[in-house]
Amino acid sequence: MKLNTTTIKFFLGAVLIAATASCNKYLDITPPSQIVPEAYLNEESQLAAYTVGRYAGLLPSHANWNFGTFGIDANSDNMINPTFDNRYNPGQWRVDAKDGDWKFENIYQMNYFLKNVLPKWKNNQILGNSENVAHYIGEAYFLRAYEYFNKLQNLGDFPIVKDVYNDGDKQALINASMRSPRNEVARFILSDLDSAITLLKSASPDGKKQRISKNVALLMKSRVALYEGTWLKYFKGTAFVPNGPNWPGKNKAFTANYNYPLGSIDNEINYFLDQAMGAAKTVADNILLVENSGIIESPNNENPYFSMFGAVDMSGYSEVLLWRQYNLSLVTHNVPVYAQSGNYAVGMTRGMVESFLMGNGLPIYAAGSGYHGDDYIADVRKDRDDRLQLFLKEPGQRNVLVNTTVGSHGTAVEPVPRIYDSSWETRYTTGYTIRKGISYDGQQTNNGQAYTGSVTFRASEAYLNYIEAAYERNGNLDNTARNYWAKLRERAKVSTDIDKTIGATDMTKEKLDWGSYSAGIQVNATLYNIRRERRNELMAEGLRLMDLKRWRAMDQLITTPYHFEGFKLWGPMKSWYTAGQLIYGATNDKAVVSDPALSVYLRPLEIKSSALSYAGAKFVMAHYLSPIAVEHFQLTSTDGSVENSIIYQNPGWPTVAGQSPTN
Repeated sequence: MKLNTTTIKFFLGAVLIAATASCNKYLDITPPSQIVPEAYLNEESQLAAYTVGRYAGLLPSHANWNFGTFGIDANSDNMINPTFDNRYNPGQWRVDAKDGDWKFENIYQMNYFLKNVLPKWKNNQILGNSENVAHYIGEAYFLRAYEYFNKLQNLGDFPIVKDVYNDGDKQALINASMRSPRNEVARFILSDLDSAITLLKSASPDGKKQRISKNVALLMKSRVALYEGTWLKYFKGTAFVPNGPNWPGKNKAFTANYNYPLGSIDNEINYFLDQAMGAAKTVADNILLVENSGIIESPNNENPYFSMFGAVDMSGYSEVLLWRQYNLSLVTHNVPVYAQSGNYAVGMTRGMVESFLMGNGLPIYAAGSGYHGDDYIADVRKDRDDRLQLFLKEPGQRNVLVNTTVGSHGTAVEPVPRIYDSSWETRYTTGYTIRKGISYDGQQTNNGQAYTGSVTFRASEAYLNYIEAAYERNGNLDNTARNYWAKLRERAKVSTDIDKTIGATDMTKEKLDWGSYSAGIQVNATLYNIRRERRNELMAEGLRLMDLKRWRAMDQLITTPYHFEGFKLWGPMKSWYTAGQLIYGATNDKAVVSDPALSVYLRPLEIKSSALSYAGAKFVMAHYLSPIAVEHFQLTSTDGSVENSIIYQNPGWPTVAGQSPTN
């Protein structure tokens, strides 16, 4: 019989978007929905095509009309765009009637693969190279783990589904919908990753690191374990962990008597932190960081650390573990163009910029730091951590150094930040923009026709994961953590005297950094500097919100609004503009910048008093997790009622469409 994606439904009534390649531009294969299943997934090339077809729909990569992966952090205190995220606007994020994060298409696709392939593989019925066959099975385990990690971050407790179900058996589907405690979900993810680690090759089979490898799975394992270990630690004693006060799982028979596998939440925390340390160390000990020569304007890629983020071919960079290749004749994007202008309206915040240390290892406010102030962007960059010097743009820098005929949207020389523009394509939202991901090649400047690669996993994260996990686990920095930290700082051309930095850190002056908080209280200086290092190294790489959530780093916004700020507009830099360009006034419909009476720093989300963002960013506890849409409660109930559903809503969220949480 044939699988028919127009009629078969998967799991709780969701339409199955079949196990097909996500983009036929990449793979010319017959979709499984059009052939007999018994005639598919029988040989190596079919396995390879199936798993790689899931990459584009699951793994982050550049897209055309935005700033690609470099713009993902615009939902955090690192970067913002002109759209105010409802996560920071209590009352505006509401329960949906349908859809949302509670969906299983990607999980189904991997379960379908494993259900069909594993029996054949165990019986030696799959044709092809045995190591390659095992590798592609390992990819399926990895991809299922990756999707489950998305669910863990967004929803916490979640059903652990390993099989495919007959959509006609409603009771079986309802039973399969039982939410497992979040730590059990995390353990399941680690189990899948362990299977992947066992099966995957040490090097990508394509030889160019465009397919998942063993080190990618190890890095992912360290990420997941660190996430869950720190989440359990910082949300301990709340409804957001199993058996915490008012944990909604207590109201269901299948989790009412839940016990942690190791007897207590503290033991569970240590288990995950140990797993994070072990996996991260394996990667960090075997993958060298690429060199930073300190050169910024380099026509011949004379600075590997800088050029790594905008290279057409990333396979030669030791630190890149997985990347996506683009091709002018197949699929392109616009990231290099936006890196030459306003980053498609994604701006770095003042808090992000001020978090970078001076080259001597001192915070900018410390006595003897040598900080040159922020009257001009050039002053902000001077003598700072090299990552800020390399990647923060300033007017007058050259953007095109080879093939200098600039394309339709290229900007040969960096202009004065166009903070007044309404078009996202040219707007500099905060005045601070990055050159991470830029290409100096004029061939990459035609609108929508760039084909530089996109980094998916980078080994420096393993260094950072170990440092943090070790400190969270043991309360001190072991020699391995210190060694990794020194290597990161040495590459950033920052003093490796970590203790000097810690000793000079005044936490009362670090309040612009949400990562300085956990549960509404500032952490100690050592842990903060570990988080600072992570923030600076992974700047604009899409991991900031993940970190803020697991650190429980937004509680302080419940009582104290946060004002997103950019560069110091109302200082000497105002002379860069004419009076007609800097129109302000809270009730002025033509206003394009914030009133200097609010702050000398540009507040791009506080230009007009009618804006929901005018009072600053706020938070409620429920926003650490997403709500489950109402239809899913109805579909998992024998009588179609929300009240009798087998699933439960996340803490603080109601089960009525259109309503928002109250706490």
